[in-house]
Amino acid sequence: MCDFEEKKEDKKTSPKQVSLFAMILSGVWIAVLSLIKAFWGVICILITPLNDVSFGLTIGEIVFSGVILAAVFTPIYFSIILDKVKEIKMGG
Repeated sequence: MCDFEEKKEDKKTSPKQVSLFAMILSGVWIAVLSLIKAFWGVICILITPLNDVSFGLTIGEIVFSGVILAAVFTPIYFSIILDKVKEIKMGG
C-alpha cells in the first residue's frame, strides 16, 4: 500500500442543500425578472429595436413561476421536518 494514494471521497449533496439552492434560485428568478419588468421601459428607450416589444410576463406570472420553482423541492423540506418531529417524539 502506498501512503500517497488519494482516496476519492463521494461528495453527495444533501436534500437540504438542494432545497436551499432551489429557494435561492427561486428568489433570484423573481427578483431579476421583476427588475427587468420594472425597467423594461428604460431598456426599450436605450435599445431602439425593442421599442415595439412588450415584456410579455405579468408580475403574477413571474411570482407564480418562482413559487412553483421552489414548491417542486418542498417535499424534500417537508421530509426533513417530519424526520425532526419523529426524532422529538421518539426521544432521540
